[in-house]
Amino acid sequence: MKKLFALLALVLTSAISFAQQGPKIEFAAENNTIDYGTVVKGQDDGLRSFEFTNTGDEPLIITNVRSTCGCTVPSKPTEPILPGKTGKIDVKYNMSVGRISRTITVESNAANYEKGIIPLRIKGEVVQQ
Repeated sequence: MKKLFALLALVLTSAISFAQQGPKIEFAAENNTIDYGTVVKGQDDGLRSFEFTNTGDEPLIITNVRSTCGCTVPSKPTEPILPGKTGKIDVKYNMSVGRISRTITVESNAANYEKGIIPLRIKGEVVQQ
């Protein structure tokens, strides 16, 4: 019985250490959200950047970045992000008057998110001057 428990412990330890390998993405924005706050139409270009670091031990590859609507245009890094290096995903909102509440979906090889899919959010409000 002791051997069975020892074997089980070894398997679980191996699985945990294996799961922690690979590229990992950590965003600087709290809860992966950028808050525009209240901005005045015509006085803000709507461009914000989600900065991140690859905290893993393999290159991080961002394969796709897409928005929930055409009013938000994201752009992704074109090169892999090496371990320990930083990158950014720029997001440009069209600054339509009203509330901002959009999701940007990042597809990557990040091991610390299920299937490498990371939701980013922007929020705020655009007002007329």
